[in-house]
Amino acid sequence: MARVVENPDLAFRLARAIVSDIALYNQDKVVEGIKGDNIFELMDAELNEGREHFFLRVSPELANREHLYDRAIVDVLIKQAGKIDSQIW
Repeated sequence: MARVVENPDLAFRLARAIVSDIALYNQDKVVEGIKGDNIFELMDAELNEGREHFFLRVSPELANREHLYDRAIVDVLIKQAGKIDSQIW
């Protein structure tokens, strides 16, 4: 079993890696979700599965661990999708 992450910087890096993998393996869905302004609805299952994996690997005592994963979603999935043509930009 993998070690539980207790360091917030390492936890954020883990969250970014998880979200990066989600984006990589679901590129078409990301583009469709950004274009249709429904990225969170379209990617709900994948993002929740990633969140569950993150929570299994990160200590429950780590302050703001929920926010770390959400911040990774914005940093990786949303900011990097800024080059996709969409009405939301």
